[in-house]
Amino acid sequence: MRAQDSATASGTIAVTTGTETSPRTVPTPGTGAPHPTGMAPARRGTLLAALGVVAFSLTFPSTAWGLESFGPWSLVALRSTLAALIAGCFLLAVRAPVPARRHWGGLAVVGGGVVIGFPLLTTLALQTSTTSHAAVVVGLLPLTTAVLGSLRTGERPSRAFWVAALAGAAVVIGFTVQQSGGALAPGDLYLFGALLVCAAGYTEGGRLARVMPGWQVIGWALILCLPLAVAGSAVALPLEPVHLSAHGVLGLVWVAAGSTFFGLYVWYKGMAGIGVPRASQLQLAQPLLTLAWSFLLLGEEVSAAAPLAAVAVLVCIAATQRTGRRGRGAPPSAGETRSVRS
Repeated sequence: MRAQDSATASGTIAVTTGTETSPRTVPTPGTGAPHPTGMAPARRGTLLAALGVVAFSLTFPSTAWGLESFGPWSLVALRSTLAALIAGCFLLAVRAPVPARRHWGGLAVVGGGVVIGFPLLTTLALQTSTTSHAAVVVGLLPLTTAVLGSLRTGERPSRAFWVAALAGAAVVIGFTVQQSGGALAPGDLYLFGALLVCAAGYTEGGRLARVMPGWQVIGWALILCLPLAVAGSAVALPLEPVHLSAHGVLGLVWVAAGSTFFGLYVWYKGMAGIGVPRASQLQLAQPLLTLAWSFLLLGEEVSAAAPLAAVAVLVCIAATQRTGRRGRGAPPSAGETRSVRS
């Protein structure tokens, strides 16, 4: 017998003795045994989720570039169409099996949340909000995702985890009120709506990534939304002016290939490895990264309150990652199984 770590999302493995095969699950410690690549599963999951956050941090600046060439409805429709075509090529190349019928409801939630809802609402918000303001407001997304993820998957982070997560959320709310003069702007309403639908999509995608590869989760969700995206493109393009520019095309390509496909692929794979609540808190770094991109790529003036709020939120990451390990009643992460074969 020899032991080999498995990074698959299944909760059971097959132990074969002669001609008889029976399922068996052998848990490993919470820190995870070394992965075949030499990296512990928990560390690998954290690295993948962090890579997703870096990809997401470029979404708002890229969207602002895309709006230089396309209208908001056209940009979202083209973004989804292009991402679905990329995903379809990958699915065909590997002959990925069609998901079981029981998973299509979850894929619809992923598609409605991260393929259509979040891109559309944030694109509409960016017509009146700066990317730096929108980035800090979206700093509430980790808390929203952690709450929904805990309810949906049964993971139970510690009390200290929730204290740190609430502290980060309080900073974001305070920043939003201070920037808006005590009243919500139309852009903020779009952003808060985006938080809810995106958190639902993240949670359901993280759950599905336990039973199928992360890239197939977003791939099939994109395919599911393709008819709507194509129809939206056909309707929006003749109605909204198009002024092609290098920035506009580059922004469209990034939000489609970088944010929607690649970013969500590594994000869902990371969430499957370390759990939805814990992975979600890594996204507290996203506002700070987006502020940096907004300054470097767009030349936006960043108010003194924005980086201070982002840094304060970023400090909470250390606390949530330190205290956010899986509690009692949580399902094991994708990397926390050991494969035993004779």
